[in-house]
Amino acid sequence: MENFYYTSDNGVILKIKAVPNSSKNEICGVLDGVLKVKIKAPAVENKANEELVKFFAKLLKVPKSSVLLKSGATSKIKSLFISDCTIDKIKDVCGNIIE
Repeated sequence: MENFYYTSDNGVILKIKAVPNSSKNEICGVLDGVLKVKIKAPAVENKANEELVKFFAKLLKVPKSSVLLKSGATSKIKSLFISDCTIDKIKDVCGNIIE
């Protein structure tokens, strides 16, 4: 299985497929090398992107300023950069879903 994450300068980049307008924020699993994530917010006026950043900040217990949308602002497939984060921390938080 292709990894949905890789290390970058002082952090980790996650490849994500965002599904807006969901009933709750949740990680669904890995599909075709991307992490499928349901987001409550609609995909209008950047609301889903903002909710995605908040969700991962809370999930990984890092400040929102540590989570940056690198690419895919208007696409379902996005790249998130999480600074000062490790692959081990991602696996700890998402382990039961991604393995």
